[in-house]
Amino acid sequence: MTASTRQISPQPAAPLSEPADPISDQLTPNQVPPLTGYNLFLSDRTLTQAVEREGAGWAREQIAELGRLLGTEEAQRWGFEANENKPVLHTHDRFGNRRDEVVFHPAWHNLMRTSVANRLHCLPWQSDFSSAGGAAEPRSGAHVARAALMMLTAQNEAGHTCPISMTFSAVAALRAEPELAAEWEPRILSSTYDPRFAPAQEKSGVLLGMGMTEKQGGSDVRANTTRAERIGSSREYLITGHKWFCSAPMCDAFLILAQAPQGLSCFLLPRWTPDGKRNAFHIQRLKDKMGNRSNASSEVEFAQAWAHVVGEEGRGVQTIIEMVNHTRLDCAIAGAGLMRQALAQAVHHARHREAFGKVLIDQPLMRNVLADLAIESEAATLLMVRLARAFDQREADARERAFCRIATAIAKYWLCKRSPVHVGEALECLGGNGYVEESIMPRLYREAPLYSIWEGSGNVMCLDVLRALTKEPATVEALMAEFKFTAGADPRLDKYVEGIGARLSAAAGDNYSARDLTERLALALQASLMVRYSSPAMAETFIDSRLAGQHGHAFGTLPEEADVKEVLSGVVEPLAMPK
Repeated sequence: MTASTRQISPQPAAPLSEPADPISDQLTPNQVPPLTGYNLFLSDRTLTQAVEREGAGWAREQIAELGRLLGTEEAQRWGFEANENKPVLHTHDRFGNRRDEVVFHPAWHNLMRTSVANRLHCLPWQSDFSSAGGAAEPRSGAHVARAALMMLTAQNEAGHTCPISMTFSAVAALRAEPELAAEWEPRILSSTYDPRFAPAQEKSGVLLGMGMTEKQGGSDVRANTTRAERIGSSREYLITGHKWFCSAPMCDAFLILAQAPQGLSCFLLPRWTPDGKRNAFHIQRLKDKMGNRSNASSEVEFAQAWAHVVGEEGRGVQTIIEMVNHTRLDCAIAGAGLMRQALAQAVHHARHREAFGKVLIDQPLMRNVLADLAIESEAATLLMVRLARAFDQREADARERAFCRIATAIAKYWLCKRSPVHVGEALECLGGNGYVEESIMPRLYREAPLYSIWEGSGNVMCLDVLRALTKEPATVEALMAEFKFTAGADPRLDKYVEGIGARLSAAAGDNYSARDLTERLALALQASLMVRYSSPAMAETFIDSRLAGQHGHAFGTLPEEADVKEVLSGVVEPLAMPK
C-alpha cells in the first residue's frame, strides 16, 4: 500500500519576453539549489540494502514510493508549514463551556494522513494470512519495513511522528487487557486518518497517546500522585490528577499511570466516555518547546475522568513498559533519520558550492568532515535496523528477545546522543545558509535533542542497560553471541570486545561508569555490524577512528590513511542519481 497525494503543478514558466533582471543574475551564481525532487529511500544505499537483507524486501515498492513522495517540494513544504504554524489550544468555547481542543494547520493533517495511509502506526501488528496453515501472524520483517518507513518520514518532518509512534507502541501494552485490545485494535489498524473530535466508535480510525510523567517526579513515575478510584467491582475507574507532559492531546485515548488501591496501575483513558460524552480530560496549556513545534505537547488535568484498567492493578510499570520499549525503538529510528537527512543536506551543499577556487566537496578538509559524518550515519542506520530485526524475531527466538532487551537501551542512548552533535556539524557545512530558517537544518538541530530526553534520558537508559546486564544474564549471552559473528575479522575489534567482556563481569552496582560501558557496547555493536555489512573502507575507518583511537574530539579528524574517496562514494553517487 502506498500513500496517494495530489501533486502540486509546477509554477508556469516566465514569459519569454520578460526582461532579464541583471541585479538578480549577479546574485545567483554559486548558490546551491534546493535538495528536492529526489527519492529519500533509493538514494540511501545503506538502508535499501538493509531492507532486503533483513527480510523486508516485500515492502520495497511501498518504501520507495514514500521515499519519492517525501522528496517532493510539496511534501517538504508540509513540514515547513506545520512547524511555522504551531497548533492552537482552545480551552473554552465562546459561551464559557470547556472545549479542550487543539487546532492544527492543514499541513499537519497532510503529514498525518500520509503516515497513517502507509500504516506507520500499525504495520507490525497486522496479520499475514499467507503463513503456513493459514494462521494469522505478523508478517516477517514487518518491524524492519516500518523502521525504514519511519526513518524516511522523520527526515521530512519528525513532529507528527509522535502520535504515530505512540499509537504503534500502545498496542503492545494494550494487549495485556484482551477485552480492550479486541475493542480498540480494529480501529487502530485502520489506514484512514480521521481527525474529527468524536467518540471512537463513530470514527474510521483512531490514534492513541500516553501520559506518564508528573511535575513532581518526571522520570520517577512511582512518585505519581494521580489517583484512580474503582467504580464498584468493575474494571472501570475515575481518575483525578494531572500530567506534566501529555503529547498529542487530540488522540482518541491515552495510556496513563495512576495510583490505585493496590499501587501504581496502567489505564486506558479515552477522550470520550463509552456513553458518548466528553471525558473530564482538561488541557491546561501547550508547551512552548525548543523544537518539535508542529506537535502539541500539553499539560492536562483529569477531574474524575473515566478510564479502564489495563493489566493487573498495582503493576502499571510492568504493563506500560512494552509501550515504552517500542517508543524507544522509534527514538533510535528518529536519531538515525535525522543524521541521514543532515548528511544528505551537507553533501548536497558541498557538491554545488564553490570556495577558494574549488567545489567544497573537493576540498580535502571538507572531505574529511563529510566522510566522518557519513561513517556515523551508516553506523547509526545499521544499528537501528538490527534492532528492528530483533523486534521482528523476539517472540520466536529467546536469544533475539534477550538481545532486544539490552540493545533497545543501548541504541536509544547512543543514537540519540550522537544525533545532536552530528546534525550540528552538518549544519556548519552549510555555513550561514544552514543557520537560517529557510533551510531545514535549524529544524533538524532543534529536533535532535528531543529523542535523548523522550522515554528515558541518557542516565535512565544507561541505568537500564546496567539493570539488564546484572539481573538478566541472557542479555550478556546475547551480546557476546552477536560479537562472535565477527570474531577474528579484525584484531582491534577482537581486543575491544575482550575488554568489554571483562567489564561486564564487574558491571554490578557500578552506576558511576554506566555511560562509559553503554558507549563501549554501542561502538562494539556498530563495529561488528559494519564489518559484516559495510564496505571495507567504511568498516576499516570506523574501527580506526572509533575503537583504535585514531580520531580527535570533533568530526573531521579521521586519520590520513582513511580511504575517504571510497567512504564518500557510497553517499555522493546515490544522491547524484538522476531525478
